[in-house]
Order: sequence, then C-alpha cells, then structure tokens
Amino acid sequence: MAPRTAVPTGGAPARAAGRPWRDAWASLVLAAGGIPIVFPFLWMLATALKTPQEIFEPHFWPHTPTLANVREVLLATQFPRWFGNSLGIALGTTASVAFFDSLVGYTLAKLRFPGREVIFGIILSTLMIPTEMLVIPWYVMSARLGWIDTYWGIMFPGLMSAFGVFLMRQFMAGVPDELLDAGRIDGVSEFGLFARIAVPLVRPALAALCIFTFLGNWNAFLWPLIVIQTPAMRTLPVGIALFSGEAGSSWHLIMAASSLAVLPVLAVFVLLQRHIIEGIVLTGLRT
Repeated sequence: MAPRTAVPTGGAPARAAGRPWRDAWASLVLAAGGIPIVFPFLWMLATALKTPQEIFEPHFWPHTPTLANVREVLLATQFPRWFGNSLGIALGTTASVAFFDSLVGYTLAKLRFPGREVIFGIILSTLMIPTEMLVIPWYVMSARLGWIDTYWGIMFPGLMSAFGVFLMRQFMAGVPDELLDAGRIDGVSEFGLFARIAVPLVRPALAALCIFTFLGNWNAFLWPLIVIQTPAMRTLPVGIALFSGEAGSSWHLIMAASSLAVLPVLAVFVLLQRHIIEGIVLTGLRT
C-alpha cells in the first residue's frame, strides 16, 4: 500500500494573508468610534483659544490662537482656588480610601472573628443604594454637626468606599497565609504584617483603586453642589457650572476654564494608563 502524501490545504497561509485586512478593518472601526469621543474635546480646546469674535465664525481652528482667555480665567475668577479645593479634596479622599479600605479588606480576608461574613455582606449591600438616596441623610448629619460649607463636609461621604473594601478584600484573600504565619513567628505585629507583607503584594489593585478614587472625587458634582454655600469653597465642577451661568455667553472663558480642569485628568490617564488598564482587568479576575 503506497504511503499517504500530505496535501497542503492552504488554510494557514490564507488566514495569515487575511490578518492584515482584519487588523486594518479593526483599526478603522476603532478610529470611527473614537471620533465622536475626541471631537468635543478638540472643539472645547479650539474654542478656548479663540477670540470672542471668532467663536461663531464657521471655522474649526482659530486663525490667531490666543491664551488671553486662559489668563483672564486665572486672574479674574476664583479658578485657582477652585482648582486647589478639588486637588486637596481628591488627594485627601484618595489617601483615606487607600488606607482604610485596604485595612478593612485585610481584616475581613485574613482575621478570623465571629460575624465576619455578615459584616462583609452588609458592606456589599450598600453598593445597591443609589447615591441620590443618601444625599438627604448626609445633609441632615452635616447640618447637625456643623459641616455645611466645610472641607470635611465635602469629603466625609467618600473617605471610605464599599467598592474599595470589596476589591481589597478579594485581593487580600490571595495573600499566602504562610507568609503571614512566618511573620507572626518572627514577632511582627498584625499591622506590620498588613503594611510590610500584604500591601506590597496587592499593590496593582491598590494603585487602580487610588486612580479610580481620585478621578471620581475630581469629577464629583452632586454632593459638593449641595453642601457648598460660598464661592470660595467651590470645587472645580461646581465652580465651572455656576461660572457658566454667571458668564452668560462668554463661551471662550467657559471653554478655557473647562480645558484647564481637564488637564489633571489627562495627566493621570497618560502617566498611569498601564495601571488603569490593569485595574480594569484585575477587577474582573477576583470573585
């Protein structure tokens, strides 16, 4: 019986030849989807560089770009104060969430005590409560404690996060118990185990949590709008929203202020893009 001879089917070369076309189509589709997202930002930037006379002229980019609008926003408004308020509140809240949520996550994951699962279930149940339902209790408590129109009044609802506790607890559960037991044998305190062993092992998840918390508090609008009463205490989203009403049709100033407010967010995405993507991926790996 004659030996069989392998007949090339040509499937693999055909797939290899078709791959560049598929990649090109995928890039084209992504580019088409990105245009509606990027265009409003470019329009905002172009308007911020226009003179008041050019705003309603039928051309996209200004003929003579100017930074006069930016200077006027920085010098003639309280924008620097609003920027500082937002930055301080976002950084303070992020530091609080990073410390307390990781500490609570470590406690719920690695310490054995009665009612641990019940406490974790109660924390998770708060994720089902819409923020709008919590605004009235927050305001009543702030009014009774004298926190209205204070930095503490703006910050306290976000000093801890149920999502952060859930995320850190899931990752803390993956820390090997053998490492912690070895530390206990060496006389390391429980807080030392948390700070020196557990936290370094969950650093990617902690970095992602910090990024999401910072961006969320930087863009927060509803609660600061309710609790703030004086212009000097405004955060950037509240300040720009109310400034747009006060400035009337001065769209060049409104767009200049909005462009300046977006810069820190863009810097976070550009510098920490890898951690953001890693955090989004990691949040789906632990259940």
